Amino acid sequence: MTGATLAGVPVELDAEGFLVDPSAWTEEVAEELARESGIPELTPRHWQIVNYMRTTYLETGQAPSIRSLGKQSGVPIKELYELFPKGPAKLAARIGGIPKPRGCI
Repeated sequence: MTGATLAGVPVELDAEGFLVDPSAWTEEVAEELARESGIPELTPRHWQIVNYMRTTYLETGQAPSIRSLGKQSGVPIKELYELFPKGPAKLAARIGGIPKPRGCI
């Protein structure tokens, strides 16, 4: 774990850059994580996925897999890969301040 400051907020990140404490997340932190991940701006479609990931995690304790993300978020898998090119579920979880989904490498 390492300490970092994102959007002026001190946070702890794990070795892969995921927030250790999901409650430290803010939209500003998300925007900075997105920029660091190669997404210069979060569009409303990005936010739809990020918010779906966060809500699902906070309600169930687990981040959705790419399969359930494509089926339940309202965004087709092909578009998910266009929005989050480096792995939609993993990247959206990171930006959403939640742990990496199971099954993600």
